[in-house]
Amino acid sequence: MTKPLNIQFKALNAKTEDAITLFASDKLALGKIAKDYDLRSKKALTKSAKAAGFTGKSRSLAHILAPANLPASQVLLLGATPKKDVTSADWTKLGGFLANNIATKNAAAMSVIFDFARGEASADDIADFALGAYLRIYKFDKYQKPNGAAKKEENGGSKFARLTIHCANPAAATRAYKTRKAVGEGVHIARDLVNEPANILSPVEFASRVKALKSSGLAIEILGEKELKKLKMNSLLSVSQGSKQPARVAVMKWMGAKSKKDAPICFVGKGVTFDTGGISIKPSANMGDMKGDMGGAACVTGLMAALAKRKAKVNVIGIVGLVENMPGADATRPGDVVTSMSGQTIEILNTDAEGRLVLADAVWYAQEKYKPKMIIDLATLTGAVIIALGKEFAGLFSNDDKLAKQIKQAGIDTDEKTWRLPLSPRFDKMINSTTADMKNIGGREAGSSTAAQFIKRFVKDGTPWVHLDIAGTAMGSPKNDINESWGSGYGVRLLDRLVADHYEE
Repeated sequence: MTKPLNIQFKALNAKTEDAITLFASDKLALGKIAKDYDLRSKKALTKSAKAAGFTGKSRSLAHILAPANLPASQVLLLGATPKKDVTSADWTKLGGFLANNIATKNAAAMSVIFDFARGEASADDIADFALGAYLRIYKFDKYQKPNGAAKKEENGGSKFARLTIHCANPAAATRAYKTRKAVGEGVHIARDLVNEPANILSPVEFASRVKALKSSGLAIEILGEKELKKLKMNSLLSVSQGSKQPARVAVMKWMGAKSKKDAPICFVGKGVTFDTGGISIKPSANMGDMKGDMGGAACVTGLMAALAKRKAKVNVIGIVGLVENMPGADATRPGDVVTSMSGQTIEILNTDAEGRLVLADAVWYAQEKYKPKMIIDLATLTGAVIIALGKEFAGLFSNDDKLAKQIKQAGIDTDEKTWRLPLSPRFDKMINSTTADMKNIGGREAGSSTAAQFIKRFVKDGTPWVHLDIAGTAMGSPKNDINESWGSGYGVRLLDRLVADHYEE
């Protein structure tokens, strides 16, 4: 919730009195402008760098304070060389790396001079770099007093608020960054939602925040309990019936294709705003983390905002099922049987396997209402996926090889990685029930696969579908160059790239 970083682009010959970042290559090779600064400061830059052992190696940094004869109060030398094998994700991480270091240098503003001794950065490279800085500076601090000790300890008292990037073609970089910023804002929205405490972010409040995105150009529809009961979404409603908080389903529409009749892409997100496990209650240790059990819904919301903000030329529907899972007097009991919107019956043997119950109805509704060309659902669904893949990869399950490959490549390009895990008739058999059409758990073995297999039963034949289990990547994931937040916003950049690369006109 920190105020977003103000980023602007100017010509290389623009003068600045901000703190300055200059690029250096291996063996301390400096570009033309860096050489000029070095001469003006009587070699203060290279002398200080050598004294600190800085050689210009990639992703290394030298800090020079109060260099003589320069208007800047401080100069940073950043090791980097543009190469053919440097990817978009590499530039984004480099921008985050620099922003993190600037934030510790007590500089309110920084000018980055994109001038290299070897190689050249394109407008897209520079925009990716700027996106990394924008993402890295995010902090969720709305509940910390402005001068409180906790806030000062968390952010080091950073004043960093403005980044000016000087480059050969600032107009092109500005255009390229416009779309990146829209995606960055979508990531921030997703992070805010995941980080928000559950006593604030109820299903009703979540739906209200979705509704506020009308200002981005989205068409919004909120389904309340009356509408959900009429639609016979009994699977979804079974999760929320022990809570005082009523369920909601929020629908976001972006119709950006030339023909509004083109079948849309549909993204569906699990939005359990807090998950106690219900009657099958979770252990108390780390239960507070279950405020993030709506990471899938957060991603879909941030993604839809990003697509609208950058005016993506595609028709997209985002649907989020919003519930709170509590062990109240009216809560679903283990052994209860419910009839889903699809008409299929479910024996609920474990009320802590609730996310798939939400997705069952939301996925079916998406197909019935919008006849999408494909469905991608996201959910913090299973602890088993963390055991299998750790926190670096999301589990990917699909009935369509082409779509699965597209998502895998988008994950590589954005460094929001996925790993495909198996579906199988044998896993499907594991969720057969002797009482109903299916049960909501399949035992300890292959827990992520049986959960995905459950959702697949609600995907109509012929509909390309992907399920992303983001339990390890959406919350509490490892901190990195572009994220220090507990809520990572995982999936927004991944799926925006998928849309941009393959489904826009």
